[in-house]
Amino acid sequence: MMEFNVATVTSELVAWIREFFEKNGKGCNAVIGISGGKDSSVVAALCVEALGKDRVVGVLMPQNTQSDIQFSHDLCDFLGIKRYVIDIGSTVSSLLSIIHCRATDMEISKQTEINLPARIRMATLYAVSQSCNGRVANTCNLSEDWIGYSTRYGDAAGDFSPCSHLISDEVIAIGEYLGLPEELTRKVPSDGLCGKTDEDNFGFTYEVLNKYIRTGVCENPETKARIDEMHAKNLFKLELMPSFEYSTPYQPNGDK
Repeated sequence: MMEFNVATVTSELVAWIREFFEKNGKGCNAVIGISGGKDSSVVAALCVEALGKDRVVGVLMPQNTQSDIQFSHDLCDFLGIKRYVIDIGSTVSSLLSIIHCRATDMEISKQTEINLPARIRMATLYAVSQSCNGRVANTCNLSEDWIGYSTRYGDAAGDFSPCSHLISDEVIAIGEYLGLPEELTRKVPSDGLCGKTDEDNFGFTYEVLNKYIRTGVCENPETKARIDEMHAKNLFKLELMPSFEYSTPYQPNGDK
């Protein structure tokens, strides 16, 4: 793969975040959902570099219990940022129960149970953001976005996205360059929703995916076909919502 100049890209990212806030929220805070994984850790670290730790707010959102939540606390401690811990468990359970009671002829799908927490988390982030003069950070990376490994209007949402054009290896490199602890940058990635690692869900490794994204090379034809299929099926998540374009007939001087 092409050489990645981590120092240059990190400097450009920090400058880009500063410019975004100058134009879209001068004096505002960066609000970030902290999962304890590499992506939210790196985005938080970049925002601290760009804005200072007093303007970065971490939001931890366990669903009742979260076995690895200590990683999120460790990140906030390391960066010295304010944090809020907001348990979304009762909200998710209540909404699923209401839907079940009000729509008895509809069976709640497994995918709904997996994706609803991500959407509740994003609603929570915006509630915090609007209450503390914030802008919500999107923490997705290109590797995940390429194959649709995000929840539309969940973790795929946000006001600014520092890493959406960077593959996961590049995100890790930035985290290491910024001095983040290895247990955060190298933590085995999982969605925290279905109990599987990312690579278990993919059926291939990040190494294979990243090489294909950056070089177009994938030695295994079956894996290449799977990646291409996932990319095609999920492109809609990265595009603007389709809308009907209505051209109003021009009526000079109000004539009909």
